[in-house]
Amino acid sequence: MTTRDPRAPGLARLAGLIGDETRAACLLALLDGRAWTAGELARHAGVAASTLSEHLSRLVAGGLLAEERQGRHRYVRLADARVAQLVEDLAAQVAPGAAERPRTLRAASAGSAMARGRTCYDHLAGRLGIAVTDALTERGLLRQDTGFALTDAGVEWFGRMGIALERTGRRPLARGCLDWTERRPHLAGVAGAALCRHVLEVGWCVRVGSERAVAVTACGEREFFAVLGVSVEGVR
Repeated sequence: MTTRDPRAPGLARLAGLIGDETRAACLLALLDGRAWTAGELARHAGVAASTLSEHLSRLVAGGLLAEERQGRHRYVRLADARVAQLVEDLAAQVAPGAAERPRTLRAASAGSAMARGRTCYDHLAGRLGIAVTDALTERGLLRQDTGFALTDAGVEWFGRMGIALERTGRRPLARGCLDWTERRPHLAGVAGAALCRHVLEVGWCVRVGSERAVAVTACGEREFFAVLGVSVEGVR
């Protein structure tokens, strides 16, 4: 007689948590790395606040979200980078043509901006993320042939750029994250997060609107080309 894998019940519960359109919409929205109020998520998901509250309670209880309260406001965020990776990896499996077509020009513009460049939890994604990943690889700073790994030269490059790589916890220094618009992996992990944080702090990129989209500034256009040979023309 075959013994059932003891992980099966837990996997089924996890799939059940994610397998609801409202909860999936919340998880995808929270990939921007920010904490959202319950009211903001309710409006985003198009449901009543009372309905959304029940969904959030399930996600918190299931370990996918962390919450904190400030006064009368309830804030939630993704529990950690592991959850962000799970959500992004699952989203990348959705067929490119499966998404609903934008109904308005504003929605179409927002979608185009997300495809050009965005944050994926705490690292760069979209065409910008792919261009940066390719540039790091072409310069021998990142290896992709045996899984994602920074080379010694890559670690030195981050040091010269003044980008600290804090190797605490179990998060890998570098890993590939499948980009759901480009269908190719971009750089994630500690290095991906540190690089994204750096380009936002020094003004190479700025956030656009209320979504995850980012745009390269004039300063960033010069610096990306100077340090990595990345042409912004390729990510427009």
